[in-house]
Amino acid sequence: MKRLFLLLLLTSCHRTPELPVLYDVPAFTLTAENGQAFSSESLKGQVWIADFIFTHCPGPCLRMSTQMKKLQSQARLVSFTVDPARDTPEVLAAYGRRYQADPARWTFLTGPKEQLNVLSRNVFKVGDIEADLTHSTRMILVDREMRIRGFYDSADADDLAKLRAALPSL
Repeated sequence: MKRLFLLLLLTSCHRTPELPVLYDVPAFTLTAENGQAFSSESLKGQVWIADFIFTHCPGPCLRMSTQMKKLQSQARLVSFTVDPARDTPEVLAAYGRRYQADPARWTFLTGPKEQLNVLSRNVFKVGDIEADLTHSTRMILVDREMRIRGFYDSADADDLAKLRAALPSL
């Protein structure tokens, strides 16, 4: 009996806390790095991580994409550009190759700036896409039911550890 109590006590200490349901991700259609239309419907039933980047970013996007590369085997990844004027499908495809992105696991999306701005600001809640290309460096965790479950700072090792720990619970 004492062993059972100790086992229960130890396992309860290592539980990942329940993640809140923050926001729903509505349906969207954009253009993938292969030039084809990409519908969010294809993400239903999968746990995925989103971020907002641009391919000629000299700093934070490099770190974010390096972190996303490390997560590629654990979750589906979706990177949205904040610079659709320059980040054409061809440019995004080359960027993906630079990070050894598996096209079956990691998608790079572009589209009309207005639509990307709505997604960034109103859906993923990471702010406007500014003219100076200022953008959030947070990664967004989305569950199988298209609900945002958390935001994680790509520059914070503790936050990234929390993100990795949260994946199995979804």
